[in-house]
Amino acid sequence: MASPAKIGIVTVSDRASAGVYADEGGPAILDYFSKALTSPWQAITRIIPDDRGGIAQTLIELADKEGCCLIVTTGGTGPAPRDVTPEATEDVIDKLMPGFGELMRQVSLAKVPTAILSRQLAGIRGKSLIVNLPGRPRAIAECLDAVMPAIPYCIDLIEGPYLETDPAVIVAFRPGQKPKG
Repeated sequence: MASPAKIGIVTVSDRASAGVYADEGGPAILDYFSKALTSPWQAITRIIPDDRGGIAQTLIELADKEGCCLIVTTGGTGPAPRDVTPEATEDVIDKLMPGFGELMRQVSLAKVPTAILSRQLAGIRGKSLIVNLPGRPRAIAECLDAVMPAIPYCIDLIEGPYLETDPAVIVAFRPGQKPKG
């Protein structure tokens, strides 16, 4: 039996990393994947401050050392001076995947006009897909609902493990494959 797919979940927050308040973004992502994925997977979680170098090092560690096929971040995607998650992501990726950010902003704009301030992006580092998500749990779910149908196929294309989803929660799209359910 193949080992479980590793998924990195990174909360980027000065206050959550310092224990000033509880992390809500990381648990929201963990809950989402627990419902959406039916194939075996293992979460590797981190809570780190809003520091560009630290974020970049964490992404490198999760991609290169831990072998995560998917790394999702939450937080640090706004316009505030300490919001540097997209910049740190760009520092470490080999390929930008602009469609992810475009779709997440489009979905979020249907809910709130301030979504235009969001700077989420995604990219590939080796055999890892890195996706920046917003910080609020409801926005995390909305954005994942939008991009999750493409994530398993993207991971296939970068030679990662085969991720299966529960079609009652989210239907993963793979060309030439009839949807299950």
